[in-house]
Amino acid sequence: MTEKSNNSLDFFMGSLSPTGGFRGYVSQLNQQPDLWLYLIKAGPGCGKSTMMKCLAEKSSQPVERIHCSSDPSSLDGVVFPAQHTAILDATAPHCIDPTYPDAKQSVISLYHTMNRSSIKQQKEAIIHLFDTCSHLQKRANQCICSASLLLREQQMIASSALDETKLTHYVSHLAQRLLPATSHTGKESFRLLSAVTPDGRICWRNTVSAVASHIVVFHDEYGAASRKAMELLRHAALDAGYDIYTCFCPLSQPEAVEHILIPSLGLAFVTSNHWHPMKFEGQQTIHCTRFMNKQELSCHKNRLKLSKQTVEELLNQTSQFQQQARENHNKLEALYHSAIDFKQVDTITQQVADEMGLQ
Repeated sequence: MTEKSNNSLDFFMGSLSPTGGFRGYVSQLNQQPDLWLYLIKAGPGCGKSTMMKCLAEKSSQPVERIHCSSDPSSLDGVVFPAQHTAILDATAPHCIDPTYPDAKQSVISLYHTMNRSSIKQQKEAIIHLFDTCSHLQKRANQCICSASLLLREQQMIASSALDETKLTHYVSHLAQRLLPATSHTGKESFRLLSAVTPDGRICWRNTVSAVASHIVVFHDEYGAASRKAMELLRHAALDAGYDIYTCFCPLSQPEAVEHILIPSLGLAFVTSNHWHPMKFEGQQTIHCTRFMNKQELSCHKNRLKLSKQTVEELLNQTSQFQQQARENHNKLEALYHSAIDFKQVDTITQQVADEMGLQ
């Protein structure tokens, strides 16, 4: 799945996680002092995603489209860097409340566009669909948790065969060559470049291409070397004074850096593996087996192969449960959709566009 226009960027900012629920990074936007937030409060099917897509299309400048991992065709938010503004779905599971109402955040409520008597008539169906969606997402999350444990075991096995000194030496020279020091103070923005979704595993490779002309790919099936390398490069980039996008692995526990994007340098460091292979024209590829004791790793060959197959099955099951949840959520949206006055929603959308200076 790829959407690409005006060099805009696609990300996720939350997904099911091995912590046992939804893990998101949207709250970080609320902490940026120079960013004005519009927080949309509304029920399902009330036009939140449509409003955000409309505003994104009105922008003549690149934007960040924040996709919903439960339905990648839907948006959870849009960041407008040129306007120092973002608009976000501020309802569950990524609830955000204004800390400085009308001083730093504005709440856009769409609840008044709803015919409440019509919704009440569908009470039993709505409650059933909400509960069913919640149950299916919990089933999906159980699969994510199990897959994460196996991936963690794979990483630990590979770590025992890793020559950390050799890796650290290599990455240090790479950083010296590609990350010259500046007089600035580096800032970090957290994003997800990939997620397990109802449409399978999605990775926004187009975002990497939009940001970087020089792409360094660490090919690492087990994550032991690449995660160590990414953490070293993360600190090197920030210490050198660069603003970076730090992209975490949605399946890792604890959090692990998987990709780093540095727009000002046109540079990206990304991880490639079976789950999200990375292939770009002219890329620099680093095969992480060069830092491994291959003989020691081969001792665990059968265990690693079985684990990989099991993870594949678990992630496929995750997507299947998410598909079922999306089907029920679509039914839920249809019930609300029939009770919404979308002329009011269109009017509010235009008002926001005018406030933001979008044509």
